[in-house]
Amino acid sequence: MGNPWEEISLDDYEKHMSLDSVKQLQAMNSIMKAQFEAYPVNTAMVLGVAGGNGLEHVSREKYKTVYGVDINGEYLRKVSERYTNLADILKCLKIDLIKEYEQLPNAQLLIANLLIEYIGYNTFRKVIHKVDSQFVSCVIQINTDDKQWVSDSPYLHAFDRLDEVHHQMEEDSLSTLMTEAGYKEVLRTREPLPNGKALVRIDFKKG
Repeated sequence: MGNPWEEISLDDYEKHMSLDSVKQLQAMNSIMKAQFEAYPVNTAMVLGVAGGNGLEHVSREKYKTVYGVDINGEYLRKVSERYTNLADILKCLKIDLIKEYEQLPNAQLLIANLLIEYIGYNTFRKVIHKVDSQFVSCVIQINTDDKQWVSDSPYLHAFDRLDEVHHQMEEDSLSTLMTEAGYKEVLRTREPLPNGKALVRIDFKKG
């Protein structure tokens, strides 16, 4: 069986994430605007780009290249269709980060939003070393209640197999991993969601 993310339709994913009871698509969009604007870089890589939410905030004046990485080829096709205005900047790469991380190019800014929980800390460490970014900006989901980590919705069964690849995230564990990789924390923010969860953004700088 392949990775569960290869089987989840983008329509189900985006409709689930944008529900009023979930609101993650909207929250992630505003976070990504801040991520793209935060640092003096001209190349960036978005891991787990999905349908490209947030790419409308890529400034053509600032960025020379932005890589959108995903395991799902259909997602990447949709990204290319949606952002034709970025055709000369946006490079879509179909890569299984667990098996094919060595294919990743370098980028000055690495954005990993709601992604580390699906590849695990060990794989993320390998990705960090390969991409060799000056800045790394991560968003992880923290459950502030004891409910299931996937929010209840009409689309819930689209995500049934994600338990196979999901790792529970901890803020301090991520900070420790990044310190060991040679990065220091420079920013931490928390955005509460309507369903007893929160999005925590933690940024790191090399050195």
